[in-house]
Amino acid sequence: MRTKYTREWPLHVMLLPGVVLVLLFSYGPMLGLVMAFQQFVPTKGIWGSAFNGLDNFRYVLELPGIYQVLFNTVFIAVMKIAAGIAIPVGVALLLNELHRTWLKRGIQTLIYLPHFMSWIILGGILIDILSPSQGIVNQLLVKLGAEPIFFLGSNKWFPYVIVATHEWKEFGFSTIVYLAALTGINPSLYEAALMDGASRLKQTWHITLPGILPIVVLMSTLALGQVLNAGFDQIFNLYSPQVYKSGDILDTLVYRIGMLEAQYGVATAIGLFKSAVSFVLIVISYGMASRFANYRIF
Repeated sequence: MRTKYTREWPLHVMLLPGVVLVLLFSYGPMLGLVMAFQQFVPTKGIWGSAFNGLDNFRYVLELPGIYQVLFNTVFIAVMKIAAGIAIPVGVALLLNELHRTWLKRGIQTLIYLPHFMSWIILGGILIDILSPSQGIVNQLLVKLGAEPIFFLGSNKWFPYVIVATHEWKEFGFSTIVYLAALTGINPSLYEAALMDGASRLKQTWHITLPGILPIVVLMSTLALGQVLNAGFDQIFNLYSPQVYKSGDILDTLVYRIGMLEAQYGVATAIGLFKSAVSFVLIVISYGMASRFANYRIF
């Protein structure tokens, strides 16, 4: 036992900075959750502010439009989750059919690039591209005889623009998981199917898709915990008061109430509610992943 400890202590020392950072920036701030039950006054601090029980939660439930905000959050997040499974799987299957290595790697590089760009940069680009007067998309629509569309100012279009632009940014990177899963399929299965006269489509349907089905199920169930995370950074850089009805989500509401209106207790109450629901969903998702995809944390 002593020999094992002597051999492994450098590894534990290497973990120490990471543990300290997690304690400081992940667990330490959780002490601030007490503000959800206080009439928090910054000058008095946590210890001096008066407790008001569940008044902040009652206030949140009585906010005008709170249920619309909750619907927007779930609606956008679910669409992102669905598109984030279907599109990368489809692209991975198409890339798997390419046999020219240089072409395959070139396409992969091109579709990966947007993932490494921040929404600050992409937000400015998308605002220009989707502009109703000067944007290239609307110029094309006008040339085709259609009316220009104010994509970022229309409650009808805004949620779908959010989902489409999010997938444009992330689908390339997400295909890595499914391309890795495709490499684990036994090539002899394709050889046997070819000997039996199976076409490429039938090989894909009967071999490729069943081969990656466990990882698809795993990614789908793990994504369940993100139902209340619709993407603050993206929406914050693209939305405006014109589209609050269809684009306002819990995170942007917390930002406005907490940072702009200085109602810290109310903002903390919303954040605590979201965290509690997300925790339950994550537990459920890991249980489903364990049952249907044989996924284990330890």
